[in-house]
Amino acid sequence: MLALQDRTNSQQVNRVPDVTVEFWLIKLMAVTMGETAADYLAINLGLGLSATSAIMTAVLAVALFLQFAQKRYVPWAYWLAVVMISVVGTLVSDNLVDNFGVRLETTTILFSVLLAATFAVWQASERTLSIHTIFTTRREIFYWLAILFTFALGTSAGDLVAESFQLGYLTTGLLFGAVIAAVAFAYYKLKLNGILAFWLAYIFTRPLGASFGDLLSQPTDYGGLGFGTTVTSFLFLAAIVAIVVYMTLMKRGDDALAATEAD
Repeated sequence: MLALQDRTNSQQVNRVPDVTVEFWLIKLMAVTMGETAADYLAINLGLGLSATSAIMTAVLAVALFLQFAQKRYVPWAYWLAVVMISVVGTLVSDNLVDNFGVRLETTTILFSVLLAATFAVWQASERTLSIHTIFTTRREIFYWLAILFTFALGTSAGDLVAESFQLGYLTTGLLFGAVIAAVAFAYYKLKLNGILAFWLAYIFTRPLGASFGDLLSQPTDYGGLGFGTTVTSFLFLAAIVAIVVYMTLMKRGDDALAATEAD
């Protein structure tokens, strides 16, 4: 019985990537693109917030279906889901604020509570919040639900600081960058719990990316650099595709090496 359990555990494959420099780089670009792409679709293409939300939610459903079908980490499927959930997370926050008149302070608190509740239920159910053991469908559902709320929370928090507090996009980006640096210092020097450090960094990279996305895309009259959502969105999309291709090739090389060593 013990031998069977060991054999089963050895066959379990994590469905999300390891936390590397490439992980944080592409994640930051994905959240930046999520901010600008939502604006591009709703405003530049004239789809409007409601239609954009409906379309992107449907696309996200397809992306998650493809991701769950893999049962292992596949770069293109995973990062497609991240990009789409970034866009939808932005739209969820924007809909509450723009369509329903909910204050940014309220949405920030709301998504904080929903994220905390997700973590609480996840911990109670699985006894861990580690991203290194996402090898069951239930854990993966918790994982993506948490990711959605981090993106929605990051959007609300970033807009709250940049717009309601009137700090501007650059100052807001630098502020959240300093928070992430503090988390990194606490992890490497003060021995902050790795799981807590990861999720804190994951939450704060959302407003960091969104702030710099707005800085690049928004008109100069609104404190941006005026590149526009079209240029900014496609620039980051091209960078994401290039890194995903690189990660795919590297993963294939690692898998081939592992197969050779197994033989």
